[in-house]
Amino acid sequence: MKKLKMLTPVLVLAVICIVVTGALAATYQVTDPIIKAAQAAAAEAARAQVLPEGTGFTDITADYADELPECVTAVYSTENNAGYVMSLSNQGYGGPITLMIGIKADGTISAIQVLDASGETPSVGVAALNRESFYSQFPGKDSSLEGVETVTSATITTSAYIEAVRDAFTAFDLITGKEGA
Repeated sequence: MKKLKMLTPVLVLAVICIVVTGALAATYQVTDPIIKAAQAAAAEAARAQVLPEGTGFTDITADYADELPECVTAVYSTENNAGYVMSLSNQGYGGPITLMIGIKADGTISAIQVLDASGETPSVGVAALNRESFYSQFPGKDSSLEGVETVTSATITTSAYIEAVRDAFTAFDLITGKEGA
């Protein structure tokens, strides 16, 4: 009788753990496709925002995976040959800076969007990336990035941003060189 009294709480806890684990697994099964669909839709919207001329984005990263610069994490081509969209991640002052850039077929920047710079100092690095005088330098620029300047108070952060953009052009040249061959 005494053993049963001691064993009862253990059995009750085990049953509770099994039920909760099952409920968690069932919730994951239901929500995982919904979350993935929402993430895919957000990514598609971001691609359309940096290259509005583009339609039908196709992931071509695997075709160039061994040759892409390290900070280029994904490359998308457009069905209408409007250009390419690339996801980039480069080390800033406080952590990785994640960007998405649209490069038109003529080799000029359509737009750049900062997806994540949460490791950067909010009042310095993030503020510099969000400063219109910084981000407005890029649309229309080609691979020379002529006239683009860093922000003095956030040199490391803005230099990392510019270096990522340069790597995007390296990837662009690689892709267009192979497609043109």
